[in-house]
Parts: sequence; C-alpha cells; structure tokens
Amino acid sequence: MMGWGNNSQVTEFLLTGLTDRPELQLPLFFLFLGIYVVTVVGNLGMIILIGLSSHLHTPMYYLLSSLSFIDLCHATIITPKMLVKFVSENNLISYSECIAQLYFFLIFAIAECHMLAVMAYDRYVAICSPLLYNITMSHQACFWLVGGVYMLGLVGATAHTGCIYRVIFCKNNLIHHYFCELLSLLKLSCSSTYVNEVVILCFSAFNILIPSITILSSYICIITSILRIRSPEGRSKAFSTCSSHIAAVAFFYGSAAFIYLQPSAGNSMDQDKVSSVFYTIFVPMLNPLIYSLRNKDVKVAMRKILERRKLI
Repeated sequence: MMGWGNNSQVTEFLLTGLTDRPELQLPLFFLFLGIYVVTVVGNLGMIILIGLSSHLHTPMYYLLSSLSFIDLCHATIITPKMLVKFVSENNLISYSECIAQLYFFLIFAIAECHMLAVMAYDRYVAICSPLLYNITMSHQACFWLVGGVYMLGLVGATAHTGCIYRVIFCKNNLIHHYFCELLSLLKLSCSSTYVNEVVILCFSAFNILIPSITILSSYICIITSILRIRSPEGRSKAFSTCSSHIAAVAFFYGSAAFIYLQPSAGNSMDQDKVSSVFYTIFVPMLNPLIYSLRNKDVKVAMRKILERRKLI
C-alpha cells in the first residue's frame, strides 16, 4: 500500500511514547494532564487578561499575548496525542497525521524562537531608547514584527516538511518518540537523509543562533544601560522588567539547542525525549507562570478583573 507520499510505502507509524513501563503509564497520564490543564488555563488566561485590561495594551504585552498563543498551540499539537498513548494500546498515527503534526509543531517551535528575540528587542528599545519607544515599537511595527515571526515559522516548517517527502520509508515504522519529531522520523529512512540533515543544520543555525545573537546583543546593551542608572530602585525596576524574559529564553533555547545543534550521531533517544519534554511540555506551562508571578502589572490587572467580577 502506498502512503501519502509517492515514495513512501509506510502508511502509518507506531509511536513508542515516553516510556514502555506499564506501571508508569497512569501516573504519567495524570501528571501531563495536569500540566496541560495549567498550560491551557495559564496561556488562555494571559491572552484574555491582556485583552480585557486597557493598561496592558502596550507593545510589551501585545508581544506577550502572542507568545502565549504560540505556547498554547505548541502544547496542543503535542500533548493530547501523548495523553492518549498513556491510556490506550493504540499507538498508531497515520502518515498524513504524522506529517501534519510535524508541520504545525515546527511552525510554532520556530515562531517561539523568533518571538523571544523580538521581545528582547522590545526590552532593549524600552530601556536603552525610552524616548523613541512609542515610535520604534508602534502598533504597526509590532504587527509587522509578529507577522514576520509567523512567516519565518511557515517558511522553516515548509522547508523541513517538503524535504520529508523525498525520504523513503519502506521498512521500520517504529518512531522512538512520543510525537512525530523530525530527527526521530529521519532515523527510519531507507534512503539518504543527507539533504534533510543539511537543511536541519542550516535552519537550526538560523532559527537558534540568529535569535540568540539578537537576544545576547540586546541584553549586553540593556545591562550596560542599567549599570549607568545611579539609583538602586531604578536599577531594580529596569532589571525586573527583563528577568522574566531571561528565564523564558534560558529554558527554551537551552533544551532546543541541546537537540538540534549537535551531530545526529551524538544524540541518544532518551536524551532527546527528556529535552523534548522540557521545551514542548514544560516551557509552554512555565512561560505564563513566569510572566504573571514576576510581573506587578499583570498582578494588578488580575486583581482589578477579580474585583470587577465580585462587584457584578
């Protein structure tokens, strides 16, 4: 039987999941179900809160709501299928489903890389050029920056997914992962994956290194500006606006770079799974918690919304 691609004789794949130990399936199901609920509530809540609170209608929070949307989509593409695996013996995923999951996962993973860079640039302008902030980060500029982020995600995902169609899957259909992850999928190829690996290396370098350089450059300038502030209160306030973003960057880029910026031969399957769990499951949950718990404006907005509901 022929699959969705002309070169493929595999019509479905079998996902091994996070673990094959029966005694861990139910505890892990409840753990990741709880994480997913917190992720959905946290990110959706952040989007609604920013939308309802007029004093949060600023470039910084517009970008934060975009990040929350990306995290919400990112987690939703991966987690539900993963949860089904814990409680069902049917671990099959069709070829078309697998490619679709890979495509949308890549869109939002790449978009998150660049969104974090845009958010770092926003903080750079706010701290280093405060008088030009409203002009530089105008509504139109923010719209184009966010649009560019999604466009880069679409281009990268289309390039990777397009290259998958030249790969022949003819024997093994067992994916040693809990979702259709790109590198795990390529390990099943019966044909050469040299072109795919070159594309992965080039796009990974661009999508991880370029935003990383942007973020690093922005924060070098930010730290330099903060050190020039004479009052301790001023320094503390300036640093507090950046600390949440620094934490989000460290979590996401650290785990992503561990997987995609080392030779494929150096990756063990268990290491890949652990790193993947971190940036596909935990990071989307942590981001809204980081930004809400360490942000006074978000706390004030949340308090006002709750007080308004009590009055009603």
